[in-house]
Amino acid sequence: MSLFLKTLQVAEHGQGMLPFHYYFLLPFGLMLTIWIIRTFDKNATGHGTEKVIEAVHKEDGYINAKVIPVKLVATVLTIFTGGSVGKEGPGAQIGGGAASFVATLLKFSKKDRKKIVICGISAGFASVFGTPIAGAIFGIEVLIVGVIMYDVLLPSFIAGFAAFTTAQFFGVKYPYYDINFYRSINLDLTLIGQVVIAGIFFGVVSDSFITIVNKMEALIVKIPYNRYFKAFVGGVIMVLISYFVSDKYLGLGLGTINNALDPHLLISGNIHWYDFILKTFFTSVTLGVGGSGGIITPIFYVGATSGVAIGHVMGDNVALFAALGFVSVLAGTTNTPIASIIMAVELFGTNMANYAALSVVIAFLLTGHRSVFQSQKLAFKKADNINIEEGVDIEHTKISINMKDIDKLRHIRSRLRYKPFTWKPTSKPIEEKDED
Repeated sequence: MSLFLKTLQVAEHGQGMLPFHYYFLLPFGLMLTIWIIRTFDKNATGHGTEKVIEAVHKEDGYINAKVIPVKLVATVLTIFTGGSVGKEGPGAQIGGGAASFVATLLKFSKKDRKKIVICGISAGFASVFGTPIAGAIFGIEVLIVGVIMYDVLLPSFIAGFAAFTTAQFFGVKYPYYDINFYRSINLDLTLIGQVVIAGIFFGVVSDSFITIVNKMEALIVKIPYNRYFKAFVGGVIMVLISYFVSDKYLGLGLGTINNALDPHLLISGNIHWYDFILKTFFTSVTLGVGGSGGIITPIFYVGATSGVAIGHVMGDNVALFAALGFVSVLAGTTNTPIASIIMAVELFGTNMANYAALSVVIAFLLTGHRSVFQSQKLAFKKADNINIEEGVDIEHTKISINMKDIDKLRHIRSRLRYKPFTWKPTSKPIEEKDED
């Protein structure tokens, strides 16, 4: 993992040494990435976390070791030329691939191999983002929605901390954000109400991100042209937008994330309300045409910039809402609320833990039974009036609404419907007696 992160760092520094805008290479970089993947290992395509989840559920944790160098080269090439992807997916796939190789070499049982591959996911996530606890929880929470695999909890913690410490030993540095958020001792009902509204907004953003990424990939597949031609055209479209609008939607976008989380309003003011929309488009096109890389870093970008957008609407604490978006959109798109809350504490401090928990849970519930990881399995339903097939991956899950609950709602609504009031006497009127 340290080798991957260092190689990626060198590649990003190399972008500034070119005599032209680095993203002019994007169409050719995407074509070369597709050729490398199709020639050496097709499992290196897309965002790597999805492939590791699929391997755990369908291949008893077996991952061919050759995916490690292929994924490393393909991801570095995609990001170097400007592809809008992340680095955690390759980290999870490289960590899982290394774990699978060791398990196979030592002739572990299928059950033990699955466990050590899960530890590889945790190690990859922890070493990429510098969040060992969140990384450990993410590795065991992302596999099955609604179930935490406690038998892998301790090994995942050990793997996460070991990977994080090793990466630090080799000189990998991690950003931690001081959003200067002050929480009053008194209960701030106004801020709680704002966080609830923000959580609903982040849920909508998460659902839109899932829809656009999945629909874009399906749409590009249906286009009746050669895959290399589609990659070239997709790259040209992103180059044109970058040249005439902005190039901040390319690559990892860590600079924009840092600006969004900066407590100074003048810096966060450089974030536009539409940034999270264009980043979603760039990421969906990059992955749809065949680019290689992770999807979590773009999710962080979308979350932080959408948080700035709603933070300006709320008026105060823009950095706070950027941080809430950072973790809430992660929870909504990947179904990992516990890891997201812990990440909020690790990255931003304990002062915002309560507000992060509120926003994260709302976003998690609002996205329903959907995810950017289609190989996730469902083990529970998020609403009582929804029927799901438990134990089936999200991509093939059949969801239906409980009609009995719908009938109850209709009955209640009919009872509450307005009816004109008419007075009807229940008895004959009393006759007045003549006092005379």
